[in-house]
Amino acid sequence: MNEEGRPDLSTYYVDEAGDGVLFGPNGRNRLNDLGSPKFFMLGMVRCAEDRAVEELLSKLRYELMGNPLYASIHTMKPEVGKTAKFFHAKDDHAEIRSKVFELLVRMDFKFYAVIKDMRKVLQYVQSRNSMDSTYRYKPNELYDLTVRMLFKNRLHKEGHVRIAFARRGKADRTAALTQQLETTRQRFLEQHKLDANPILEITPAYPWEAPGLQLADYCLWALQRCYERHEARFLHAIWSKVSLIHDHDDPAVANYGTYWTRKKSPPDPNQIKNRRI
Repeated sequence: MNEEGRPDLSTYYVDEAGDGVLFGPNGRNRLNDLGSPKFFMLGMVRCAEDRAVEELLSKLRYELMGNPLYASIHTMKPEVGKTAKFFHAKDDHAEIRSKVFELLVRMDFKFYAVIKDMRKVLQYVQSRNSMDSTYRYKPNELYDLTVRMLFKNRLHKEGHVRIAFARRGKADRTAALTQQLETTRQRFLEQHKLDANPILEITPAYPWEAPGLQLADYCLWALQRCYERHEARFLHAIWSKVSLIHDHDDPAVANYGTYWTRKKSPPDPNQIKNRRI
């Protein structure tokens, strides 16, 4: 409880990297397409002070927009509706991205993520189809699975948990995600014989509405860059912020995969690359 007698509030900001799509037109295997994501990642950040994150990101954006060296960059123009509105690693200019990473290193937050190898997902779908010809895979299945994995041990510790999910498309999946999280929490409580009933608040948001989502996006971009492009320097830059990364399908370890923390060395991009051979 806080000083006002209300349950302590913890806010998590959740985003994804990769799209979870396996098949194209006529059932084509998209994993064979050039540039198709080979991994799906769901990540989240928890900030020590949400307001401080918002203020620091706004200050950086204001400074960049007032600097002639950066203000003329296309995505910095307000009418474009990109960097001038919010930071997004994929869209931001490389020089802007560097400034954001420098800021992230000074911020106080923790990063968590779950990684699924899309080849393993395809194997599961093919196995399922061999047993049930009516089964049809949908990307939301993978998203919901990783949501359950990400929050498995996290929904009983605080009195009030707020989860801001980055909006995905036009459909409102608040009810579906709430059900996934409630089921995950109940299973954990039953398994460990615990009694807890914190408030669970689900909020779909755009990154300019919930600045913590911008941190999640950048951390996921760094992680994806390591796994997809085998460039680890961005992940190394934020490694001190990593609380837990679960590479669920790492073949080098047992069935449960690898758990990475900041106390370990970051993933080796060459080992990741060799997994595709």
